Amino acid sequence: MKRFPSIRWTIIGLFSLAMIINYLTRSVLGVAAPTIMAEQAISSEQYSWITGAFQIGIMFQPVAGYVLDIAGLRYGFAFFVIIWSLITMAHGLVQGWLGFLGLRGALGVIEGGAQPAGMKVVSRWFPARERGTAGGLYQIGASLGAVAAPPLVAWAVLNYNWRAAFFVAGGLGLVWVMIWLLWYQSPERHRAITKAEREKIESGQEKRLQKKRKRPNLKAILGRRDMWGIALPRFLADPVWGMLSLWMPLYLVQARHFDIHQIAIFAWLPFLAADLGCLFGPAVVAWLQRRGIDLIDARRLAFTLGAILMTCMIFVGTVQSAIAAVALLCLGGFAHQTLSVTVITMAADLFPQDEVATATGVAGTAANLGVLIFTLLLGMWVDTVGYQPFFILLGLLDLVGAAILWTLVRKPAAL
Repeated sequence: MKRFPSIRWTIIGLFSLAMIINYLTRSVLGVAAPTIMAEQAISSEQYSWITGAFQIGIMFQPVAGYVLDIAGLRYGFAFFVIIWSLITMAHGLVQGWLGFLGLRGALGVIEGGAQPAGMKVVSRWFPARERGTAGGLYQIGASLGAVAAPPLVAWAVLNYNWRAAFFVAGGLGLVWVMIWLLWYQSPERHRAITKAEREKIESGQEKRLQKKRKRPNLKAILGRRDMWGIALPRFLADPVWGMLSLWMPLYLVQARHFDIHQIAIFAWLPFLAADLGCLFGPAVVAWLQRRGIDLIDARRLAFTLGAILMTCMIFVGTVQSAIAAVALLCLGGFAHQTLSVTVITMAADLFPQDEVATATGVAGTAANLGVLIFTLLLGMWVDTVGYQPFFILLGLLDLVGAAILWTLVRKPAAL
């Protein structure tokens, strides 16, 4: 096979496509929710349980991460994508809120493999100084999936029905798997990688994090304060993403009186802003490192900057203009991905290659527990108190997360 000089960037590009599909499949329901709830007579509280089932399922991320650490990325991740694609297509056949609840729970369990797989790709294929950029690129995939959902759902509703959107999203995943199996291998085994690139990857990684070919020790991982130093900030941060992907279309319909055409025009903009945040966070880290600040402190400072920007969410419900509200939601999406990609990438800075997927899964469980609690509370109280108290909460939680990150994470002896 012909050898290429930058295989690692094709690998992360291909994985980013998987993340686009992953977040497209999970975002379709949120965008279609106003139509589905009206057709199926689903209440706000029942919808909160449907979204909550997904969050309960995805909290099994440590199991998914453990499977990936043992089985490897090529076949292990392909298995996850095949199953989540079939479950997504099954959404187009369901009737009643209990059917949606069961499918969302199953989808959460399987889609929980995406983030651990992404961080394992970054850990295996990139030197330390490129991890932030690589992590940011695949997180852009997450945002782009959410960007694609509103136009897809609007097209399906206007030309066919909401069920067609689930069939299309699931079909894309099955096509992707074939490309992945043809192209992905580890750096040691990839036939197209050059010797120079392989040496660049190996020499740029910390010796303490090199693959040791052993099973992850979950008990030892849970016993590390570093684990909780990145898990708790994610617990506090991810409710913002839950609001944007699961509840924002409903907010725009119920509180701002948008119709399906306006949803198609405006609901993707916060996710486009989030894409920029995926690049901004790593850029801040790189800028700080060039000025002599070490990697861990640079990541903590980038997270803190994102937390400060996140305070804009406090004002979403108080501004009179619907356009101003969307603009603030865009700033919130930008701020969230600035800090989120930063703290997610820290798993690869702190844990060995044979534990990084499991550690990412543990942190992901904490993140999705935060979304679960938030979405259930929102579903129970939104019809009574409105959205504004929840926007205030979202604006403040990441400041607490920044304090935890500075307190619990210890810099390794040698970076």
